[in-house]
Amino acid sequence: MNLNLTNQVAIVTGASRGIGRAIAELLSQEGMRLVLAARSEADLKHVAESCKTETVIFPADLRDEKNPQLLIDFAISQFGQIDLLVNNAGATKRGDFLQLSEDDWQDGFALKFYSAVRCIRAAWPHLSKSQGSVVNIVGIGGRTGSADFAIGGAVNAGLLNLTKVLADKGITDGVKVNAINPGYIATDRLKSRITALAAEKGISADQAALELADSLGVKRFGNPAEIAAAVAFLASGVSGYCQGTILDADGGRTRTL
Repeated sequence: MNLNLTNQVAIVTGASRGIGRAIAELLSQEGMRLVLAARSEADLKHVAESCKTETVIFPADLRDEKNPQLLIDFAISQFGQIDLLVNNAGATKRGDFLQLSEDDWQDGFALKFYSAVRCIRAAWPHLSKSQGSVVNIVGIGGRTGSADFAIGGAVNAGLLNLTKVLADKGITDGVKVNAINPGYIATDRLKSRITALAAEKGISADQAALELADSLGVKRFGNPAEIAAAVAFLASGVSGYCQGTILDADGGRTRTL
């Protein structure tokens, strides 16, 4: 299927690895020109080299409140337009609620929530002009609470509500706003959990992956490319009637309405 994304411009945050890298590579295959943001310049360069279309990088810490605006300004200076903003940056600390510090909470909201707010706010006039899209990469913890994911659950729930709020505004302003809730995706973070479990039980990594998946209530773990495909769909005209859609891509893990 031709998604008609050729020559459009996408900004992808958290693009240096995992889901962000997969998103960048697939959007490039679909013909989009890219602006990639993350903290590691070296990692961003590796991703840019793997992309097939014109790609520029913006190494920066998006927790710094001035950097989201600078990112959007940079994208406009490079390409003159923005058609898609993918907010993928941010990981939150797990742990017992009573053991999480004030700094842990501040950091969790700073990168994943506030950077998305600031990037969207700065990009909105350009997205309105291009009749473009926002896709927020959130997570199933925003819909189903768990004791060891207090920060992530709160941040994700906030981002899901923000998606609905901005989708409502987007009806008037001509901006399509949707979100994806990845489940357990085979990124470096998950692979480290599998490696630790394998060492603890003295079993192979493959067996540990199967046991961990089973304990989490899914048949297998997802692939970053599967999340990337969902982003491309939501960015394209094929999803033209999706506004405020929350797409759970989690192998059936979320069983609530």
